[in-house]
Amino acid sequence: MAKNAKWHDDYWLLLMQIYLRKPVGPKSVYSREMVTLALELHIAPQVLATKMQEIATLETPRIERIWQTYSDNPRKLARAARLLREMKGFGRADAFYEGVEVNETWEKDWEPLQENPQLTPVILTLILDLYFRLTPATMVKETPEVQELAKTIKISSADVVEVLEVFQHCDPYLNRRDVTFSRLLLPCQAVWQRYGNGDTEALASLAQQLRLYYGGDR
Repeated sequence: MAKNAKWHDDYWLLLMQIYLRKPVGPKSVYSREMVTLALELHIAPQVLATKMQEIATLETPRIERIWQTYSDNPRKLARAARLLREMKGFGRADAFYEGVEVNETWEKDWEPLQENPQLTPVILTLILDLYFRLTPATMVKETPEVQELAKTIKISSADVVEVLEVFQHCDPYLNRRDVTFSRLLLPCQAVWQRYGNGDTEALASLAQQLRLYYGGDR
C-alpha cells in the first residue's frame, strides 16, 4: 500500500494540526483525520504515521522550529495551514503534483465501487473479516455481528449479507456449485485474493485498525 510521492516540508503544518487535536499525540494510521489528509496529499497513511512519530520525538531541527512556533498557538497554525492550501492549489492535482509520480493503488481502496457506491474495497475487507467469524448459517441480517458491522460502516445489513454471500462463492473450502450473478463478484474476488487465503489473524488486526476510520477514534 506504499506509494512513491514526494514529501514537502510544508506538510508538517498539516500533520501537526492533527497531532495537536485532543487528545494530543500520534493518531492511529486509519483514523478518519489521518486517512482524509492522506487522500488529500496522495501520500499513504502509513507514511504520515511515520512522519507523525517524528513530530512526537522532535526528530529534526525543522520540526523543533515548527513546534516552537505553533504548538501553543493552534489559531496561528490553522491560519498557516489554510494559507498553505490556498497557495499550493489543493484540489488542483495537476498543478500541485506536477513532477510527482502518483501511484493510486492504496487510494482506490477508499473509493466507492462502481458496482455499489455504498461500498469500497476497505468495507469489503471489513466484511471479509466478519466472514471468517461466522458460519454460512449465521450470515443473515438477524445476526448481531452483521447488524453491528452494518451500523459501524453505515450501510444496510442487507448489503453486508450480500457481500458475505458473494464471499461464499470465493471460498474454495465451501466449494459452492451454484452460480452467482452478483455485480459484486469481481470486487469481492479481488479482496479475497489479497486477504482470503492468508493469515486470518493478520486480517483481523488490519480490520481492527480500519474500523477506527468509521468509529472516529484515535
